[in-house]
Amino acid sequence: MRLSLLTFSLISLTACSGGGDSSKAPSSTKAEKSATKAAEPKKAAAAPVAQKAAEAPKEEAKPAADGTAAAKPGIAIPEGATVVTVNSSDSMQYDVKEIRVKAGAKVALTLNHTGKLPKSAMGHNLVILAAGADVMTFVTAATSAAAEDYVPKSQAESVIVATKLIGGGESDTVIFDAPAAGTYEYLCSFPGHYAIMKGKFIVE
Repeated sequence: MRLSLLTFSLISLTACSGGGDSSKAPSSTKAEKSATKAAEPKKAAAAPVAQKAAEAPKEEAKPAADGTAAAKPGIAIPEGATVVTVNSSDSMQYDVKEIRVKAGAKVALTLNHTGKLPKSAMGHNLVILAAGADVMTFVTAATSAAAEDYVPKSQAESVIVATKLIGGGESDTVIFDAPAAGTYEYLCSFPGHYAIMKGKFIVE
């Protein structure tokens, strides 16, 4: 009888011990599942951000502030050409009163307008007259030739070369072959400018 009771007690203790372990196991499993679920939303939230970063379009390159990216090439100056630069201003002046070149030389002549007034009010050009041209006849005809930048076609034979009429901040370049040796007149044909804006074009 005592042996039976002892055996029964051992069986009961074993059952209680096993039941305790099984009750703790589910608790541990639930905690792990909760941690896994908590981590899943973070991964899901991170995915769209990464996708947006990958899909973001690349920003196009902008031209340099200085505008070099949109700069246009200027007139090509022939190799070996004689380069001449004349500046004009709102004070109705050329800064050069005499130009010297070699006969037959390729000449690149640039006229700059360093002023601010528009060409309608203070336009300038530089006209080199041919040998034997009557200066006053040309100037008189130019006065009524506004549509032709004050370089009348009727006086074409009197002109070796002429820049276009420019206003403040503008410039123009003409390329031509120097004529035969001699001294030629150059002037601004804008009305009223000839008296001050003139000089000598000397070919040697």
